[in-house]
Amino acid sequence: MIAPINRTMGPLEWGLLLTLSVLWGGSFFFVDVIVQSLPPLTIVLLRVGLAAIALNVVVIGAGQRMPRDGRLWRQFAAMGCLNNLVPFCLIVWGQIHIAGGLASILNATTPIFTVLAAHWLTADERLTAGRILGVVLGLAGVAVLTGVDRLIGVQTHSLAQAAVLGGAISYAVAGLYGRRFRHLGVTPMQTATGQLTVSAALLLPVVLLVDRPWTLDAPDIAGIGAIAGLALLSTAMAYILYFRILATAGATNLLLVTLLIPVSAISLGAVFLGERLEWIHFAGMSLIGAGLLAIDGRLFARWRLKISS
Repeated sequence: MIAPINRTMGPLEWGLLLTLSVLWGGSFFFVDVIVQSLPPLTIVLLRVGLAAIALNVVVIGAGQRMPRDGRLWRQFAAMGCLNNLVPFCLIVWGQIHIAGGLASILNATTPIFTVLAAHWLTADERLTAGRILGVVLGLAGVAVLTGVDRLIGVQTHSLAQAAVLGGAISYAVAGLYGRRFRHLGVTPMQTATGQLTVSAALLLPVVLLVDRPWTLDAPDIAGIGAIAGLALLSTAMAYILYFRILATAGATNLLLVTLLIPVSAISLGAVFLGERLEWIHFAGMSLIGAGLLAIDGRLFARWRLKISS
C-alpha cells in the first residue's frame, strides 16, 4: 500500500519551500532582463542546457551515476516536457508582452489547478474545504500584495496571459506526474538532472532550426548575468529542492510556492534595493500566510481539537 502524501509539512519542508520561492521568484526578474535581447526558445535552451550541464557535473562530482534504463529516461522526457519545455516557453513568450509582476500573479493560479487535478487524478490528495479556502485566501493575498494597478492590463495582451496560464496548468500536471519518481529508485538530484538533460536535447534542434542562434547579437554583461542566474539558481538549484519537497510533501503542498513568489520578490526588493514595505504589503502577506495555514491544515486541526476537548 502506498503511503499517503496528503499531510501537513514540517519545519524542513517549509524552509525548503521558502528557499524555492526565492529562487523561482528570481526567474521572473531574470527573464525580464534578457527577454528583449534574445528570442524565447533560445532563452529556454540556455536555461535548461546550462542547468543540465551544471547538474551533470554535480552528479559526477558526487560519485553518482545517471540511470541507464530506457523506460526511466522516457519518464524523464515526459516530466521535462511538462515541467520545463511547455511552461518555460509559454511564460517566457508571455513576458515579451506582459510584465513579470502580472506573469507571477497568473502563475500563482497553479495551486488551483493542482488541487482540482489532484482530487480527480490521485487517491491521496483529495479536495478539502481547507484547501479550497486556502487557495482563495492565497490568491487574494497575491492580488493585494502586487497591487490592483498590476491588473489594469487584464483586458489586453490576452494571448500572452493565456500562455502564462497554460504554463501554470502544465506545472500543476507536472507536480502530479512527478510523484511517481519517489517509487522508481532515483534521487531528487538524478530526477532533476534527467529531466533537464532530456529537455535540452529535445529543444536544441528546434532552436537551431527556428532561431539560428549564430545570427543573434550576444547579450551584454547584465544579460549574461541574468542567464547565469536563471540557469544555475532558478533552475538547477531550484529543481533539486523541487523534487526533494515533492517526494515528502506532495504536489499540492509543493505548488504553494507559487503563492510565495510575489512575497519573495517584494522582500528581496526591500533588502537589496532599499524599497519600502507599506501596510498593503503586510496585509497581502498576512492573507497569503492565512491561505498557507488553511491548506497545510495543522493550525485548524489544533483548533478543532481544542474545541472538541
